Amino acid sequence: MRWIWIDRILELIPGERLVAIKNVSLAEEYLHDHFPADSMEGLSAAPAMPGSLVIEGVAQTAGILVGHAENFRHKVILAKITKAILNRDAVPGDTLRYTATIAQRMPLGAVTRGTIELLSPGFETERIGQVDLVFSHLDNNMGGVQFPEHNFVFGDSFKTVLRTSGVHVD
Repeated sequence: MRWIWIDRILELIPGERLVAIKNVSLAEEYLHDHFPADSMEGLSAAPAMPGSLVIEGVAQTAGILVGHAENFRHKVILAKITKAILNRDAVPGDTLRYTATIAQRMPLGAVTRGTIELLSPGFETERIGQVDLVFSHLDNNMGGVQFPEHNFVFGDSFKTVLRTSGVHVD
């Protein structure tokens, strides 16, 4: 099973930018094991989306953008996280907006920049993080090694997210 950490695509400018949202819901199983508490301010424990999953949501958003840029002809994998800054937790009821842009595309892969914003009910946004990532086109590796198709990370599940968001995918 592959976990999908985005719910919907809001905007796609092919080869340039992809915007996706994630609604954090208490119904999600992983939240029941993550209860940070801030004893300095007397706050009780509350469920929070782990930062690693927030970063994964940005990675999935950027990975779809990189894959879509080449019509999913390449096996796109995350090669490196070059920067990851998160300024606050995401909690049930939050809506996160992930924006990924391609900073550089090359035959071996792509460099992307991602931002994480918290959308409030009043439509204001608060930037809560930045994640810069490097993706590799797995079959274009320098060793010339060929990998089986089942290693392709962005398969039908992610194409379904695109289709249900109104993006045409072959």
